[in-house]
Amino acid sequence: MTLEKVLTLVRDMHGSLPPVILFTYYNLVYQFGLQQFARAAADAGAAGVIVPDISLEEIEPLRLALGAHAIDVPLLVAPSTPPDRAARIAEQSGGFVYVVSRLGVTGAGTAPDSEPLRAQIAALRASTKKPLAVGFGISTRAQVDAVRGIADGVIIGSALIDAYAGARGDEAAHRVSAYVNELVQAV
Repeated sequence: MTLEKVLTLVRDMHGSLPPVILFTYYNLVYQFGLQQFARAAADAGAAGVIVPDISLEEIEPLRLALGAHAIDVPLLVAPSTPPDRAARIAEQSGGFVYVVSRLGVTGAGTAPDSEPLRAQIAALRASTKKPLAVGFGISTRAQVDAVRGIADGVIIGSALIDAYAGARGDEAAHRVSAYVNELVQAV
């Protein structure tokens, strides 16, 4: 898979999908070219772009390039982010704030600890009116249900990919649909 192939896939599916938010790393965007990437993402119909490996201090050129095409750039707030920095990140975040539910890397292996997550979300609610979406480690109906009462949304990444692992075409689509339908029952 390449960035170009993802953009083509999104463009080809535009109109038949809910708004798509791309998740990519800055080195790919930088190599593509900020302005070229922003234009290509807009042409594909992307609503947002999450770039988890770029800091708040370095995001402005990318945010401006994407913003010129009305593309949001949600930013991540980790559990270890100091409150004043979390408030600045929330202020600069576009569309929503991506609340990282736990320390470590993304993946479906470890569920978030709900008490620290509740405190983190309460602190963010005090500093922003933007929607808060929780990700990292959310993979089951029970986890979605636990987050439902405290956040505005959930982000499922690795578990979604795991749902269709080894399948292609209609079978992959069926697996994803069944998995997502199970999670939707929690909300």
